[in-house]
Amino acid sequence: MKFFVDTADIEAISELNALGMVDGVTTNPSLIKKSGRDILEVTKEICDLVDGPVSAEVTATDAETMVKEGKKLLEIADNIAVKVPLTFDGLKACKELSDGGAMVNVTLCFSGNQALLAAKAGATFISPFIGRLDDIHLDGLELIEDIRTIYDNYGYDTEILAASIRTPNHVLDCARIGADVMTAPPAVIKALANHPLTDKGLATFLADIESAGIKIL
Repeated sequence: MKFFVDTADIEAISELNALGMVDGVTTNPSLIKKSGRDILEVTKEICDLVDGPVSAEVTATDAETMVKEGKKLLEIADNIAVKVPLTFDGLKACKELSDGGAMVNVTLCFSGNQALLAAKAGATFISPFIGRLDDIHLDGLELIEDIRTIYDNYGYDTEILAASIRTPNHVLDCARIGADVMTAPPAVIKALANHPLTDKGLATFLADIESAGIKIL
């Protein structure tokens, strides 16, 4: 499974990238706003930092302007993936941009039917939002399973990019189901290393090291 980092925080991306934990980055207007920086400037810096796809989202809602904004974003770097919403206009923009050779991430997916439409429109990535479905008492992981089945049934190349991931369990379950990519905030990715038995075992080792006076350097 590929790991994308869902943030516009350059420092956080750099730390994880140095560990080989970054296969790509996803951003959105909310994350750009949180960074307090110009969208084109911060997106360019992220693209220079990582080798994989960097999703940059359009702000328009009509297809024609989405395409224009997408082409503007594509000028930033070769690894830009234009992010469009899963509306009918978004699908029109996806089709035109993907036909032109661009990577397109279709976001805000909440049903298997939507994912099917995105694949047929040539999406590079489909972003189903697990956490937001959980918020309304639906099982977001069932959506990942549905999309995996649909895409495998018909051989679609669109990659399932599991989004709105909030817990390490989300990551594990998506890996079991077979999502191609997951995108999560840096804190969630770091939390994957945590386990109470690891902490307990380390505490025991440290106590023994101290009592035995063991030194390596």
